Amino acid sequence: MNGHDMPDTERDTPALPLLVVEDDPAILELLEEELADAGYATLAATSAEQALATLSHSEVALVISDVRLPGIDGMQLLERLRREGSTVGFIVITAFGTIDQAVEALKQGADDFLTKPLDLEGLREAVYRVLESRRLASRLASDGTANSFHGIVGESEAMQSLFHDAARLADSDAPMLLLGESGTGKELMARAVHAESPRRDGPFVAVNCASIPAELMESEFFGHVKGAFTGADESRQGLFQAARGGSLFLDEIGEMPVALQAKLLRALQEKSVRPVGAEREEAVDVRIIAATHRQLEQEIEAGHFRSDLFYRLETFSLRIPPLREREGDIERLIPALIDKHAGQQDKHIARIEPAALEALLGYDYPGNVRELENAIMRAVTLAEAGQLCHADLPQRIRDQGEARRRACRETRAEGALASTATQADWPSLEEVEKRYIRKVLAATGGNKRRTAEVLGIARRTLYRRLEEE
Repeated sequence: MNGHDMPDTERDTPALPLLVVEDDPAILELLEEELADAGYATLAATSAEQALATLSHSEVALVISDVRLPGIDGMQLLERLRREGSTVGFIVITAFGTIDQAVEALKQGADDFLTKPLDLEGLREAVYRVLESRRLASRLASDGTANSFHGIVGESEAMQSLFHDAARLADSDAPMLLLGESGTGKELMARAVHAESPRRDGPFVAVNCASIPAELMESEFFGHVKGAFTGADESRQGLFQAARGGSLFLDEIGEMPVALQAKLLRALQEKSVRPVGAEREEAVDVRIIAATHRQLEQEIEAGHFRSDLFYRLETFSLRIPPLREREGDIERLIPALIDKHAGQQDKHIARIEPAALEALLGYDYPGNVRELENAIMRAVTLAEAGQLCHADLPQRIRDQGEARRRACRETRAEGALASTATQADWPSLEEVEKRYIRKVLAATGGNKRRTAEVLGIARRTLYRRLEEE
């Protein structure tokens, strides 16, 4: 699944079945039919005792249980499963729900809490979110070193190709250029290349070219001798000298003044630098790794970047893909980043609220991995009771997730109509309503009280609608 698409509950269904526990045969049949339409296999139980017997010999992906059951109720079923160490996903459904009961169910380890009359589309989404949350939780508990390159996580084809190329180029001493949008992790890749290289035991020195005043750049890069300029009370080594035997990372090299670019090019060619005020050059053994988010070809045309320096660096270049091109990586990054920031804050995050997971998976991330990491760092900081919640996420992520969910529902509804009829044959809203009432009435075996309960309308309203047919 692409991390930027809204979840489609009719895809990526689990191999294991879902266990539905409901003592009302009509409601049980309705739930099984709805889940089957979404692509899920199901097992059925009409009591908690029967559910426990099923679970003793069958593995399931999720339990969906009514609270009011004959004998042991749904809450007691949940409590017993958790007491026995079961981590199976669990959704509680009840027609008699209260906020207190919902809170209690979540405290006992339920993954979600739904009330009757059921919103069947909401049921599908809840099932998807719980299953996806469980899948990511298992990743969080698994070995995090697979599909990574010196701590950079990525199992997408784009990142695996990048890791392969980076490992090959790490052996070279030639200058390297890292290209990519802001927030894609260019410095992380520079550090990974250094760690992979024969220079790994030498220093890694990083500098952001945009952060150094232009008048101080030459001294910062090449050092100066005592008395070279006003305020130079003692000799000082520059970044090239500090990085001897290792790697010097020049972030945002596109911000470097053209005059200094010429001196950098000479340093690369001669493998030596001349400190400001010095009479002779000194040899430096440094590998340059540069990075920029700018389009350097355009900077060359504008006269802001030297073409000879660009071609010197560009021979060994790597493009870091934006997050939107890394299909599936968000799903792996989320647990890895939660683990990272929970460890830094000495917290234990055992669960991701399904709504939080859906929002994280559905956001566009114009700021790339940096934006995702900042959002998770904030959420981990605010998280309580070992759970990362939807309310802990930045507002922009919550808002976009809700907008996508609405759009997905509308698109799905439109698609369902379009797939069954031409525009000329579309039924009226009144006819659709009548068909649905007849479907639910049949599913409840003609039980009008139960039908009204499922539809969420008064029995008097149901009788009136039936009389109109």
